Amino acid sequence: MDTRFSISTYPDARQVDRQLTALIKQPIYSIGASALAKYEDEYFEGKCQKSKVMIEEAKQIIPGGVQHNLAFNHPFPLVFTKAEGAYLYDIDGNTYYDFLQAGGPTVLGSNPSAVREKVIDLLNDCGPSTGLFHEYEYKLAKKVADSIESVDMFRMLGSGTESCMAAIRVARIATKKKNIIKMGGAYHGWSDQLGYGIRIPGSKFTQASGVPLFVFKHTQEFFPNDLCDLERKLRKNQLTGGTAAVMIEPVGPESGTRPLDIDFNKGVEKLCRKYGALLIFDEVVTAFRIGMSGAQGYFGVSPDLTIFGKVIAGGYPGAGGIGGKREYMKYLGAGLDGSTKIKKAFMGGTMAATPVSCVAGYHTLCEIERTNACQVSGQMGDRMTQGLQQLIQKYKLPFVAYNQGSICHLATVGTMHFAINWKKPWSIPGVLNATSVRKKEMEHMGAAYMAEGLVTLAGSRLYTSAAYTDDMIDDALARFDRVFENVELIPEAKKE
Repeated sequence: MDTRFSISTYPDARQVDRQLTALIKQPIYSIGASALAKYEDEYFEGKCQKSKVMIEEAKQIIPGGVQHNLAFNHPFPLVFTKAEGAYLYDIDGNTYYDFLQAGGPTVLGSNPSAVREKVIDLLNDCGPSTGLFHEYEYKLAKKVADSIESVDMFRMLGSGTESCMAAIRVARIATKKKNIIKMGGAYHGWSDQLGYGIRIPGSKFTQASGVPLFVFKHTQEFFPNDLCDLERKLRKNQLTGGTAAVMIEPVGPESGTRPLDIDFNKGVEKLCRKYGALLIFDEVVTAFRIGMSGAQGYFGVSPDLTIFGKVIAGGYPGAGGIGGKREYMKYLGAGLDGSTKIKKAFMGGTMAATPVSCVAGYHTLCEIERTNACQVSGQMGDRMTQGLQQLIQKYKLPFVAYNQGSICHLATVGTMHFAINWKKPWSIPGVLNATSVRKKEMEHMGAAYMAEGLVTLAGSRLYTSAAYTDDMIDDALARFDRVFENVELIPEAKKE
């Protein structure tokens, strides 16, 4: 097992929690109104006109003007036409540092030639899809199984959402139990049953518009980093159909926005064994980013099923898959096992495991391993986080910066550190209002970053890749410095 990991020093989760708790008790500090207006006028209106025109046209035929939530940006989304290494380029010719990384998959950096050339060869020979078996389906599955100890077998799917759906079906068949317990605030795709308790712990069904409430009858959430809360629910479920699986993001909900204690995953594993529930690790972001053996290799845990996405296809379409122990993966058999006695999980996916996704995924994983990209990207994440912490101190801001290797967090308003307590229903409107106000300011900060040539995930998360160098990170930090020097206590916060 490859033991080179992205994380050099694991953050003190309790200390980060205290810092984030203090942040949301503070008045809101954000980009000043005059500085934001200047960015809007000089940068977005002055240098992004082609983007503005195209987005206005797109709004007429695309709901909201863009096809993906991550593409939104205040005051309007930008149109990107080129990605290369650590850089993005927009339709107006502006250049940016890419800390979005397509949501996390491009550990090598965008569009690496070592992978692109293999994809071009495949397209020349085979085309993107045949609906039949291709040799790279086997090569990719073998690479995943060889890299991650708990994975005996692997099946490719079209997305992380599909893979999460498949995992809970397998868990219910294998255990003959009903309930699924997920970590509050975690995101496991947008299927009906898992659209529960997302973004904000305790939010239950409130973020899942369009999903009938009865769908959540057997879906529950527990508070992050709270083994006692998890065990209470596991014990209670013994009276109501048992627990089929506990599903977690191993670094914490939303890629670590609430980091977990370093031994928390082992505690969850122990409880799963005690109550007969499967342990499902959602490693859509962490697999092959934290290390070749995943976050589970770093934490020394052996989940029963693992969800893959994003990097599993090297940033190409068809980025999803499920791997796990043979005794559970047998319920996903689609081909020649021949058994009529095994009940198969209901699933499909005509465009899953296309030749183009498998060839891209296989060569991406090989290149990550060959170049030690996980560790290199983690070193860049350390440098970025240390620099952000110094800037926070320089300007005496209440912001919080920490990282789990190449997953870097910059909390300026702490939107996702709120929680809903249903035992105090009178507090819920206040929580929802506070998160709405803070989300708006987070978008304003994101706009300032963008105008300085920094593409982030929602203005609060940054992924580093192996394409970065020390000089690039230092240049990016100089741009953050220019934003931070224009941060003020916002007037709305003063009134509150």
